[in-house]
Amino acid sequence: MHNRGHRRMSSPLSRSFLFVPASRPERFDKAATSGAHQVILDLEDAVAPADKNAARGSIAQWSGRTDAVVRVNGADGPFFAADMDMIRRAGVTRLMLPKAEPGALNRVVGLLDRPCQIIALIETVRGYAELRSIGKSGLVSQLAFGNLDFGIDAGVTETAQELDPVRLQIVLESRLAGLAPPIDGVTTSWTDAAAFGAAVGRAKALGFGAKLCIHPAQVKPVNDAFLPTADELDWARRVMEVAKAGAAVALDGKMIDAPVIRRAELILAGEVRIAT
Repeated sequence: MHNRGHRRMSSPLSRSFLFVPASRPERFDKAATSGAHQVILDLEDAVAPADKNAARGSIAQWSGRTDAVVRVNGADGPFFAADMDMIRRAGVTRLMLPKAEPGALNRVVGLLDRPCQIIALIETVRGYAELRSIGKSGLVSQLAFGNLDFGIDAGVTETAQELDPVRLQIVLESRLAGLAPPIDGVTTSWTDAAAFGAAVGRAKALGFGAKLCIHPAQVKPVNDAFLPTADELDWARRVMEVAKAGAAVALDGKMIDAPVIRRAELILAGEVRIAT
């Protein structure tokens, strides 16, 4: 099946992606009204093997499924075929592929009977090594970082910024492929506001446009953090004002040139990729 031409999955305003176990249908409507810009119905890690069939049925029956993203099980596992059968039968058009690699992507597309927007979740060293191929395949709308599984596969313990080089490469490959800014991985704590805020701020500074959330309490901080700050907006407005002179000018002792003006334009458009 041909999946090209369906690259961009969501608008630049989609900053928060909230996971909900597909085995907990009583939470679906709550997630949809949580303020999260995207809801991910999770058939993979959050659902026990014995509950997967019922979880598929819950997705198929939910009236909001057409607006949700469904994370299927891995393409090399025993639950994948049944997941994809449900995707086809229920009319789901947006899915997240865990442990995304070129072969897995091709298996997904081969089982689809219509265009589908795919988020490729980079969780393996092999997937990271194939980033350019995945990004430029024309099969994905967006990349996301599965930092927990990636750390296990790579043998890296993430206590602070150990995986930031991987994050930056995901951002650069997304940019090179013309994809939407990628989605940063999960932060497991939602009670330490300072630590969570620092993680989101670092993701924004690295060029991510969104973050995966595992608890509704994380949604509002993510939504707020990825918006331009008051200081950023003030700076951008002042840049655009002095730029009207049309010649080489300075602001706050710094040269205002074409890249600076473009950065100001992105901030005013709400599409900040680099923190000021």
